Amino acid sequence: MEFFEVVNNLSIELNNFLMNAGMWAPLISSLLIIAEGVLAFLPLVVFVTINVLSLGPVLGGIISWIFTTLGSLLAFLLFRKGFSSFFNKKIENNRKLEKFMNSIDELKFRQLVLIIAIPFAPSFFINLGAGLSNIALKKYFYALLLGKVFVIIFLGYIGSNIIDCFTNPIILIKVIGLILLAYILAQVVNKKFDLDGRF
Repeated sequence: MEFFEVVNNLSIELNNFLMNAGMWAPLISSLLIIAEGVLAFLPLVVFVTINVLSLGPVLGGIISWIFTTLGSLLAFLLFRKGFSSFFNKKIENNRKLEKFMNSIDELKFRQLVLIIAIPFAPSFFINLGAGLSNIALKKYFYALLLGKVFVIIFLGYIGSNIIDCFTNPIILIKVIGLILLAYILAQVVNKKFDLDGRF
């Protein structure tokens, strides 16, 4: 539980800071949401909660969704442009790593949305894996747009305490329900637009 305690303490400190930031709180939290795409230790739940409390559930949720999508997309581009060439050279003689990266390349759109939609899955590692893979930019972008909706819904309207999310069965059921809904909608979207076939 040490990891969760550290994250929870960080969340409390950031929450206290942002609650005292007044009118600047939504701006600061939105900028931190972008940074969360690269910095895995930043607690997204705090920033989304601040936006929802400051701007209301609808506007705060929409802004959080836009910024978290933007942050993940920027991180994806950073990893792809800055590290993919170096990384590809490193995996040439590593069959296990090469096999793992091939499995990421072959992810279907609905599977990608499912991974992104998990509320407490660290964006950093998802963006890193996608950026170093051969997943098409447009495919990842559309998956972010859909998957992040459910992340924001959970963090903004359901998730209040990171520890509770791992100990409260009702919250866990809600998380599973949202993830399943994301998966179903991803199937519908993919069937309509054939994103797997196009990208």
